[in-house]
Amino acid sequence: MKPGPVMVDVAGLELAAEDKERLLHPQVGGVILFARNYATPLQLVRLCQSIRDLRKPGLLIAVDHEGGRVQRFRHAFTAIPPMRELGRLYDRDPAEGIAAARACGHVIGCELQAHGIDLTFAPVLDVDYGESGVIGDRAFHRDPARIATLAEALQSGLAQAGMASVGKHFPGHGWVKADSHLAIPVDERTMAEIAAQDLVPFRRLARAGMGGVMPAHVIYPKVDGKPAGFSGVWLRKVLRDKLGFDGLIFSDDLSMEGASAAGGMVARANAALGAGCDMVLVCNDPRAQDTVLDGLARRPADADLARRLERMRGRAATPAALEASEAYLAATESLARIRKE
Repeated sequence: MKPGPVMVDVAGLELAAEDKERLLHPQVGGVILFARNYATPLQLVRLCQSIRDLRKPGLLIAVDHEGGRVQRFRHAFTAIPPMRELGRLYDRDPAEGIAAARACGHVIGCELQAHGIDLTFAPVLDVDYGESGVIGDRAFHRDPARIATLAEALQSGLAQAGMASVGKHFPGHGWVKADSHLAIPVDERTMAEIAAQDLVPFRRLARAGMGGVMPAHVIYPKVDGKPAGFSGVWLRKVLRDKLGFDGLIFSDDLSMEGASAAGGMVARANAALGAGCDMVLVCNDPRAQDTVLDGLARRPADADLARRLERMRGRAATPAALEASEAYLAATESLARIRKE
């Protein structure tokens, strides 16, 4: 069964009958996990395997595991520092900051893949203007060039582990105060202003092989009246054409208030896919997921989706293999030193 363009979640620590039925829907192509889906390493391995066993090729399995306050799995996983700490370390010692960012990426990639997860939605490429509470210390820095340098190092660490990166939130969520989970943020800057600052990290990482991008539920009215994730201007003209990005475009969660500008749930999904998203996320709302899956406009087989999705698949690994990896052990020791400083 070919993968569909919708990513959904599951209820608990193992698959319920309702989960299995939903994941077998032809419009589903991926699963995003949350903290509620994790109790122990073995349980997580079994959950991911049960998801993969449902279909061939297996569904893509993702998680938000950036570090700091956005790290879904904690017990028995390495604590990843907030990205702001890496920015501060870079300010003191650029070489150490870059090494730490690369170590973060390597540890994240190794640990997630060892438990059956293909990718994390990271790194955050938003500029820290000191305005956005929802971004805050998730951002590396105020300087776009330093963000790009550190994020590229983290991306390199992920790649060394065999995992693709997903940069977010395109073209930048750091300027606005409003939280797109709760409101529809509006960024009144011009395209020239955004390009000179916020697009710098996205441009650099796209050239360095970034695997995926997640756009922001933010409206930039001087560029387009639609939120970026529903805008062909942002996704096709800017991201694809100007930045030359050829990876997978994931929508942010369509259940967020910032997505409500596009209408009801089915309208949101169709609008996001129509604007250029390859895969749309519908999270924490089983009823909305079923509505989208049943109401989504049928699309012909998409060779680009299949190709881009395959590039996001992780490397097969096991928890036991981590202890045999010198590179992984060195990276965890590097992060331990950072936490002691």
